[in-house]
Amino acid sequence: MHEIEWKISDGLVSYETALQEMETRVAAIRAGTAPELIWLLEHPPLYTAGTSADEEDLVAPDKFPVYDAGRGGQYTYHGPGQRVAYVMLDLKKRESDIRKFVEDMENWVIDVLAQYQIKGEKRNGRVGVWVARGTKEDKIAAIGVRVRKWVSFHGISINVEPDLTHYDGIVPCGISEHGVTSLVDQGIPVTMDEFDQELRASFEKIFLKDGAKGSILS
Repeated sequence: MHEIEWKISDGLVSYETALQEMETRVAAIRAGTAPELIWLLEHPPLYTAGTSADEEDLVAPDKFPVYDAGRGGQYTYHGPGQRVAYVMLDLKKRESDIRKFVEDMENWVIDVLAQYQIKGEKRNGRVGVWVARGTKEDKIAAIGVRVRKWVSFHGISINVEPDLTHYDGIVPCGISEHGVTSLVDQGIPVTMDEFDQELRASFEKIFLKDGAKGSILS
């Protein structure tokens, strides 16, 4: 068995701080000097550009700060009311399969949403989790990961109760024909503390089939 640490940050964590701390932790995990980590946090309003980002999708470059994330994917938004989970796992302890890892991340989100009677769905060619709304569908969670020497970082962002108008400055994930939604937008009020509990319970179902344990440090 191996230990996975859970860290929950209060307040808003700057993106620069998050990037620096992830870099440090990933190196330590690879060196065997620190346990794997799931880090739950919120950011101030900002946009991030993934490695496939198209500048034309940055509609309002002066609306919020824009950061080069270094992860896969295109432009996305982070801000208050959105639960970001940075996932730093040693994939060599699992299946050394990046595609399977991304699928597990999607399944994790889908399982969490199911606890609130929200049907999250996958879409071929579109990483993330979607909610069908009649003839349209909206994205409720974005997934962008990076793997270095088989240690993952970055992760998922799930819209709990963000200001959805903040997405207006970008074409989210390069997809203009669909919108964005949140748990509150779906009529599901939930506190972040409660949501974090569901995140952990679902994570254990999806990722801890080998009996790994975890601890929470905050």
